[in-house]
Amino acid sequence: MKRVYVNEEWCLGCHLCEYNCAFANSGGTDMASALRGKPIFPRIHVEGDDRVTYAVSCRHCTDPICVKCCIAGALAKGEDGVIRIDRGRCVGCFTCVLVCPWGALAPAEDGVMQKCELCLTNASGEPACVRGCPNRAIVYEER
Repeated sequence: MKRVYVNEEWCLGCHLCEYNCAFANSGGTDMASALRGKPIFPRIHVEGDDRVTYAVSCRHCTDPICVKCCIAGALAKGEDGVIRIDRGRCVGCFTCVLVCPWGALAPAEDGVMQKCELCLTNASGEPACVRGCPNRAIVYEER
């Protein structure tokens, strides 16, 4: 299964992956009008310090503990291996946030959990974070 991977030696810490992710999931057609003056809620987050930065997103684990621990049954692993959230079932209990070893889940603006779903419903070919990374630090490949 193809996944998003980060080559941290190439990450500039510019946060463009976050903006491209937030825009891709905003439903808007123009990035400036979709994001200007608003808090963004990306499904990928840049972490790090002065020495190294890297983007954190869902790893779509083979045996996902978040799916097992979701008390509402809102998380499910599809036949394609992608872990998705049923936003209508999520109760915002944060259990998935607590158990995820990667820190890949976060609440959206409405408090419902969100995570990377590889832009399978809103992108063409590859996730928005990969397309928007100026240094090609984020890749979408099978390893």
